[in-house]
Amino acid sequence: MAVPWEEYFRLALQEKLPASSRKIPEQSVDHFPPVLRLLEKRQELADADRGLRAQKEVFQTTRAALKGRWEQLEQKEQELKGSFVRFDKFLQDTEARRNRALRRAAQERLQADRREAEALRLRAQFKELQRERARLRCRLERLEPCARLLGRVLEQLPEFQEVPELVARFDGLVDMQAALRLTERQRLAELEEARAQLQRLRDAGQSELLGQGQQRVQLLERLEAARERTLRWESKWIQIQNTGAEKTLLLGRARIAALNLFQLVCRHKTHPPALDIEDTEGQLEQVSSLLTCPPTPRFRASQCLKSPGSV
Repeated sequence: MAVPWEEYFRLALQEKLPASSRKIPEQSVDHFPPVLRLLEKRQELADADRGLRAQKEVFQTTRAALKGRWEQLEQKEQELKGSFVRFDKFLQDTEARRNRALRRAAQERLQADRREAEALRLRAQFKELQRERARLRCRLERLEPCARLLGRVLEQLPEFQEVPELVARFDGLVDMQAALRLTERQRLAELEEARAQLQRLRDAGQSELLGQGQQRVQLLERLEAARERTLRWESKWIQIQNTGAEKTLLLGRARIAALNLFQLVCRHKTHPPALDIEDTEGQLEQVSSLLTCPPTPRFRASQCLKSPGSV
């Protein structure tokens, strides 16, 4: 926290004043009159004012000196920055020159290596050409009798004017023979391939026939099994139809008996219920209700059971 200048100078003056002068007012408070104390206070204030002025002048002088020193330091800093910039530029220029020199040296080495490789290649080619020349010379010496023989053959064959024509005809015949042999080998290869394909087709046909025979046997077995199942289910269906007919007949008889019982019940009732002829359940309920009631002289259940239409 900043301290005000007045407070700072007052504290500095109190520190610089002797301890006796600071203690006199405290010790002589009761011995001096107020006027003397006032004069002493004024004197102290004047001394303090002079001390403050002196310290202010010293502070201004020190501040001016520090300001000049700071300006000098800033100027030196700018100079150092400029020196650093120049030195950095010098280093960059030096590095660029060094890189250019290294690239130039690398390019020169690469060109030298290429020239050396080209020289080695040319030397090897020259040696190869020398060997080819020696080989051709040996071949020429070896074919010299053949050339003389071709000369004599050319004398005996008037249709050929020069040796190259004879050689070209011979080369043509050789090429034709090679082409014919190649065609023959191709035809033989195609024939072998056709034979192999025919054998594969025969094998595939036999395999297919065997498979179809096995499939036919399986289908026949399945047909026999289906026929057996058909006969079994047909017999079951006939049995079910017979059972249904018997049940239907029995059901009809039961319905007729229930209708007869209901009609007998209705004869003995004053107000018989109006039920449908097909309502067998309602008829049986009416009959059962009558059977649960006490017997009357007019109607008994035994008469119902002994009636001509009962079952």
